[in-house]
Amino acid sequence: MKRQLNIWHMLPAVVIPFTLGMVPLAGWANGEFDEAHIFFELNNTDGDLGIHSLIDGDAWEKLKIFGPDGNKMLDIKVKSNLQQQGLTEIFFESAEPPFESDDPEEVTLTPEEFFERFDEGTYEIVGQTIEGEELVSEAEITHVMPAPAEVMVNTFDAADDCDAVLPVVASGTPVIISWMDVDTSHPDIGIPGIPITRVNYEVVVEIDETPFKTSAILSPDANSFEVPEEILALGSEIKFEVLVREESFNQTAIESCFCVDACD
Repeated sequence: MKRQLNIWHMLPAVVIPFTLGMVPLAGWANGEFDEAHIFFELNNTDGDLGIHSLIDGDAWEKLKIFGPDGNKMLDIKVKSNLQQQGLTEIFFESAEPPFESDDPEEVTLTPEEFFERFDEGTYEIVGQTIEGEELVSEAEITHVMPAPAEVMVNTFDAADDCDAVLPVVASGTPVIISWMDVDTSHPDIGIPGIPITRVNYEVVVEIDETPFKTSAILSPDANSFEVPEEILALGSEIKFEVLVREESFNQTAIESCFCVDACD
């Protein structure tokens, strides 16, 4: 499920000054990106992991990301009129192959294989502004993934996925999506069973295969979200996601659905 990128301005920047591990180009002044995040997202319902990044700062024409081993993993250079204009913000998310599949021809990637591919440690982000100045920031990557939220829809336990038997709510009835506090890391994936510090929760509610969607970033102390009536009036099956984000910005999502009056 895709989220609106404008939520990210609510997150604090993670920027660290230039280190000796990176050699500046001659004549460049050293600066930082306003935001420089690299993190992992686990979809606990679908069973997949991806690496995401959000980078924002002064208009730049070159951008590189180096892993903790010093190997370059991303290299972007804008051209022509876009180079003259410059980029200020870029968000990407990787492909997310499933952990397992019944299709022998489908590419799969287990959590262990994913974390072997993306080591813990310091990832270095280096850019060049259109004025020729250097921007350098660092992001600390960890394999700590939040545990999935335990979610209810009104008085019903959330369905395991949207193909399961779904809760049914009556039209005209307020619908509250609620969850228990998530205080520990995932029990099975990454570094299991340790305390975490929540940054926030995110809830996304949508009518699948339509542009109709609402989302909210909620405080780390929040435990519920009321679905807007305007969304409930748009369809009989409502899809939702509850995501918990910890202090490194690693995040774990669950996806489910419920029906209004009756399921088709």
